[in-house]
Amino acid sequence: MGTTKFILAGAAVITMLASSAFADDMTGMVTRIDRLNGTISIQQTQKGTVGASAGSAGALQEYRAKDAAMLDAVHAGDRVSYTATDTNGTGTLTKLQKQ
Repeated sequence: MGTTKFILAGAAVITMLASSAFADDMTGMVTRIDRLNGTISIQQTQKGTVGASAGSAGALQEYRAKDAAMLDAVHAGDRVSYTATDTNGTGTLTKLQKQ
């Protein structure tokens, strides 16, 4: 019985780590770009229709750009799709594309 609990606990930990390592594509609007620090603030667009109006906004997040060229491709007010990872509590953009 103890071995079974150990195996199930290990499987749960692996599942949690795997789900946080792969981020889904998200959408949002660029609110601020700081090219000196290599950061960008994005107001995330909520997905789905349950309890949300068409234009409702989600959380405002600040991300560090993986590549400085990402920041040159967008401007404040642009709608974007992006993918980000969380590394030691710091969000890092891995993909940024203007819509």
